Amino acid sequence: MEITTRNNTEYKSKANDYVHEVFQLVKDRNQGEKEFLQATREIFDSLRPVFLKHPEYIHNGILERITEPDRVITFRVAWEDDTGKVQVNRGFRVQFNNSLGPYKGGIRFHPTVNSSIMKFLAFEQTFKNALTGQPIGAGKGGSDFNPKGKSEREIMRFTQSFITELSKYIGPDMDVPAGDIGVGKREIGYMFGQYNRLRGGYEAGVFTGKDPNHGGSLGRKEATGYGTVYFVEEMLKTANDSFEGKKVVVSGSGNVAIYAMEKAIELGALVLACSDSNGYIYDPNGIDVETIKQLKEFDSKRIKEYTKVHKNAVYHEGCMDIWSVACDIALPCATQNEMAKDDAIILIQNGVKAIGEGANMPCTEDAILAFQASGVLFAPAKAANAGGVAVSAMEMSQNSMRLSWTVEEVDEKLKQVMKNIYTSCYNAAESYGHPGNLVIGANIAGFLKVADAMVAHGIH
Repeated sequence: MEITTRNNTEYKSKANDYVHEVFQLVKDRNQGEKEFLQATREIFDSLRPVFLKHPEYIHNGILERITEPDRVITFRVAWEDDTGKVQVNRGFRVQFNNSLGPYKGGIRFHPTVNSSIMKFLAFEQTFKNALTGQPIGAGKGGSDFNPKGKSEREIMRFTQSFITELSKYIGPDMDVPAGDIGVGKREIGYMFGQYNRLRGGYEAGVFTGKDPNHGGSLGRKEATGYGTVYFVEEMLKTANDSFEGKKVVVSGSGNVAIYAMEKAIELGALVLACSDSNGYIYDPNGIDVETIKQLKEFDSKRIKEYTKVHKNAVYHEGCMDIWSVACDIALPCATQNEMAKDDAIILIQNGVKAIGEGANMPCTEDAILAFQASGVLFAPAKAANAGGVAVSAMEMSQNSMRLSWTVEEVDEKLKQVMKNIYTSCYNAAESYGHPGNLVIGANIAGFLKVADAMVAHGIH
């Protein structure tokens, strides 16, 4: 017994030393990249029990390899605006890991895009994609181009210039981009058309998020929001609870937020508030999702216009204050680090029961710890918002088979994927000594799938 105890202590010390040393290496190599370092630190903290059970991962240098992208592509995007002036933006594609399949991940057009954000998103995508159980690797791309205020022709010219360079590095069996913030079916359509023009053929599977009338999948637009709610629904079931009769607050008003609201309402919830980058609206009668769709998807107007249609609703300047609205379930669906510890404390004091991350890493580490310490159910992004990429992989399958599934078929497959992800996260947390901690469970379950593939493929 003494020898076993001593050996266990030695193994634990070795595992902890290994994690610490590799994280120090990552910090030294990626100085100043705060989002990427935040994402890696959160993963590393979860993986200590894994290396205690699986020393072979240490021997194979899995942590060193899995935190270094396969490649980071940075390029100039020159384009001409409507006045004839030449504009220059920077483009990125981070191809992080293809151990499970071709690189897969969205393209983001937003002025905040930089190397750190691209690497953080691609790193998170590695584990998120693995959790779906589908044969896809992970990547992410984008540009600091701001589509707001640009004409249709300017967006087309920029997008065509962007994809002219990126086309050298993507393909149906190599890297399959999709949309993200600032990139919807219109932008994907421009990229798809330019890619095929350059290649002189028709490769349906090179992009996902296409218009369903032109090779896209029904249900893709709804998938991330619906998937987030399906995951939270499974989490609530474990606690013998549901969305029925719950008050819900959702940040954001893009695709993820809109369809998270729609599904939550369908499941019996009352959604009280949503937001955009300027402020938020509170409607005591419940948010009318159809009005939000009209404003955001068709009219391209700000959220405050909602109050012109719904007189009982109130608009508040400042989107960050949305978490002061008392609710049972909060779904942060806007952007990274939108919910800090102070927001978490307010939500806890107001009696919040569950959090579901619809955006990528929307809660800071301190906020997550506060929720967990208070017994609030917490659904982490890399599991809860995996529905979008899951349906993107389904679009790839439909393109390969030259067929189209009905929206009901897609939704049923999505629901099953999210149930499977929840089960994987729950079981991993149990197996590695952290029952109920879905953050650790998601990190471990995703990591194991990728790590095992990397070991099987040898050192490269």
